[in-house]
This record gives sequence, C-alpha cells and structure tokens, in this order.
Amino acid sequence: MENTVQIQILPEQIEDLDFILFQANQKNGTSEKDFPYSYIRKRSIDARKKPVKYNLQVVLSKEPIKPEIERIQYSSVEGKPVIHIIGAGPAGLYAALEAIELGFKPILFERGKDVRERRRDLAKLNKEHIVNPESNYCYGEGGAGTYSDGKLYTRSKKRGNVLKVLERFVQFGAPYDILVDAHPHIGTNKLPKIITSMREAIIEAGGEVYFNSKLTDLKIQNQQIKDIEINGKDRIEVDHLILATGHSARDIFYLLHDKKVKIEAKGFALGVRVEHSQEIIDKIQYHGRQNDEFLPPASYSLVEQVDGEGVYSFCMCPGGIVAPCATEPGEVVTNGWSPSKRNNPYSNSGIVVSIEPEKLPNYDPENPFICLELQAAVEQKCWEVAGKTQNVPAQRMIDFTEGRVSKDLPQTSYQPGLTSVDLNRVLPDFVVKRLRKAFVAFDKKMCGYYTNDAVLHAPESRTSSPISIPRDRETFEHVEIKGLYPCGEGAGYAGGIASAAVDGVNCVQAIAKKVSG
Repeated sequence: MENTVQIQILPEQIEDLDFILFQANQKNGTSEKDFPYSYIRKRSIDARKKPVKYNLQVVLSKEPIKPEIERIQYSSVEGKPVIHIIGAGPAGLYAALEAIELGFKPILFERGKDVRERRRDLAKLNKEHIVNPESNYCYGEGGAGTYSDGKLYTRSKKRGNVLKVLERFVQFGAPYDILVDAHPHIGTNKLPKIITSMREAIIEAGGEVYFNSKLTDLKIQNQQIKDIEINGKDRIEVDHLILATGHSARDIFYLLHDKKVKIEAKGFALGVRVEHSQEIIDKIQYHGRQNDEFLPPASYSLVEQVDGEGVYSFCMCPGGIVAPCATEPGEVVTNGWSPSKRNNPYSNSGIVVSIEPEKLPNYDPENPFICLELQAAVEQKCWEVAGKTQNVPAQRMIDFTEGRVSKDLPQTSYQPGLTSVDLNRVLPDFVVKRLRKAFVAFDKKMCGYYTNDAVLHAPESRTSSPISIPRDRETFEHVEIKGLYPCGEGAGYAGGIASAAVDGVNCVQAIAKKVSG
C-alpha cells in the first residue's frame, strides 16, 4: 500500500531522509509504524519569498520500495521494413529507437562526426577560431543538444510522452534524478556517453548509423519521395524519410526550396547572451543566500512585453559557459551550456526579442527565407566587427542601454575572446530598443539584475528555426510530399531536447500507423 503526500522543507533538511519520512507521515496523519518507507517522486524549489523551501512529492509505503523505470529490450530488426532518418540529434536518435521498438529497421545518416571525434573540432573552434562546417556545436552525433547543456524541461507535454523520453535517457545512463526534478538537467559532460550508448543499442539491434554522411539531393516523383543522395554520390531508394536536420541546416532549406518542396518563413528570436556572476544570481533569487551547499546554482526565467512584442530569457545556464556556435566560416553565433554540477562561476542566458516575418519592413510573402536572411546577416556582421575572428562583440549591460562603448570588459567564460563593440552596430534598431527597455524592466523583477558587471555577448540567434516545413497534423507527412516526414526543431515542431525527441517518436508512430493501414 502506498500514499502520496506534498510537503515543504528547508534546504538544509533536503538530505535528512528520516526527517522527510517523519514530515510526510505527519502530513498524512500517520506514523512511521504505518508507513516506514518512502521515496521522493518530485522535487522543486520555491524561492518566491523567504525562506527558500523545497517542495517535495513523497511516496509513503508499507514495504521497501525502489523506484524503477520500464526498460525496453530492443529486439533485432534485421530484414524488417526500413525507415531512413536524416540527422542524429535527439529527434533522429529517438526516431531510430522508436523504429526498433515498433519493428522497423532505422538507417540513420548524420552529416557530422561521432561525439568523440567531434570534440576535436570544438577545441579548434574555441582555441584556433577554426569553424568546421560539418562538425561543430550544432552538427554531429547528438545534434546541438549534446554540447548545449542537456536541459530536458519542456512545456510541450501535450504533444507526446515526455516521461518515456526521460526514462530512455535514464536507461542509457542519465541519473534517475531527471525523473524527479521539476527542471531536469543532465549536463554537457555526461551527455556524450549517453548518446554513444543509444547509438550502440541501435546498431546492436540491427539498425545502421553513418557519420560524415550529408544529404545532398533528393528525388520526388508524383508528389512522393523516391530516393536520396548522400555526399553527392550514393543514391538510396526510400519509402519513409524522416528529416530531422536541426534548426541550423540552412543548406537543407535551400535544397528543399530548389526541389519545389514547400517551406515557409517562421518567426524566430534574436538578441544577446547575457552573463552575470553566479553569485549575483544566487543572491537575487535566494534572497541573500550565496554559495549554499543545500541549494543548486540559481536560475531565472524572465519575460516582458516591450512595444507589443515579447522579450524573454532563453536557455538559462546556471554555473555555465558561453560557447561559440557558428556553423560556417564568416559568422559569429553564441549559445550557452552547463556541466552536470553547474559549478562554473558564471551564469548565462539568452535574452531575445520575438520576430515575426510579416512585421519585418521588407516582408515578402513569397520569400520563405526572410527571417533566415536577417539571422545570417546579423551573424556575419558580428564576425566583421569583431575582427573577422570568433571573438564575440560584447558590451557591458548599462553601457549598452545608455549607448556607449564599454571602455573595458570583465573576464567571462567565452573562450575565443571578446571585442568591445557598440551592439547597436550589429543588431537591428528595433531589437536594440526593446532589449534596452527590457533590461531596465527586468531589474524590477530581479533587483540587482541590471548591472554593468553583466556582459552582453552578440548574437543569440539560433533559438529556433527561422523556417518551418509544413506537415499534415494527422499523418505527420509533408503537406504535399508523401513519405517525407519533417521532424524536430529544424522543421519547426520542437524547441529543445525533450520536445525534439518526442517529435521523433511521434513521426515513427505515424509511419507505423500508415504501414499497418
């Protein structure tokens, strides 16, 4: 017999399991004689006011209990019907795992390298400013998610089985805590091993995974996908093609457009990545508590309506690092990530302005690339003003709002280096104006946030895809092309690791439904 109760405790009580058992029984109107065993099912922090507390959902039991996940045994799919998948990010990997579970053989092509080889290219990017256009923070095994933190929180729970996605992560090596924490996080240092385990399971079951294998062409006949070309030479017949190429694969968008496959301009967001010291954020969020062994590094979530448009925080990384995420030479792009312990001295977050294509001054309904072109132009301008290197254009926060170039810049986590720049030179005027107003407004919500000790890194431009690939809501197929399944962030149907993984699962389930009739 089990009972579930909600309790609140102080941070210094979080490791006292006997106290938690006592409090849960007291809340339940029982004693340890009635329910001598317990475990924590859900955990979150309530820092809205003093004192900071943990919210716990505690399961009480009469018998010893050890929470377990449903572990899937993947049977051989040799000789089974094939699903071809382009892209080994979370959407592609989870599509492959779901395919095996449902009795299909996945054949997965990834333009980049495996996680181990990929690290070398990231080191060159950070230290030597050399961008490998096929192997970087966005391209390669695990996709952008592998080296961008591993945050698994998503609001897209109505789109599919998020719990199943989290349990698969645990099955392949993630800590069980991701099933407990309200905002689950794995950490960039742990993700590569987990991703490798997923790939090994796919291959062991009879699936195929190919790296350095880029989609370069596709053939469509009678509105049906017929074959694909890999690396400009190998042509492969396909019946079901899941296109999970991510939000940065611009060449794929242009390829689809050239092949008369319908794509559409999509709203995206543009701004900067803001870095504070973690101590500042902890002090603000935890009402003066700093360097607290019982509390994790504090995060924040901010949103403000400025001139009728949203300005908001994105991908907030406590104890994190700002990383160079360009996918082509001649551009600068920023993103952020955190290790599992989130123990770096800085925190960072994207602060971005929502941009809708129809509100742009040069809007053309016939041009699906209008947002992509703006995105690319800003990234290229940032590269130019920063000396045509991977140095990032940077400015102190108050200097930015008051329109002056920073005389000096503090130490930050961005390894390639900073160049002091008036960010008005690289960001559109309407983005600058809204950011300036938003930073002042944010200080009313987080007193102390607005400080000249905070540094803005430009640009934060890859929050989501500036293109959508329209598909049928029921079949998940492209609205005009049978057998083509646009999937994940690159198609406009996800916004992070968990939601992309869910979308990969959904696409395979749609294929299975179609095949079964």
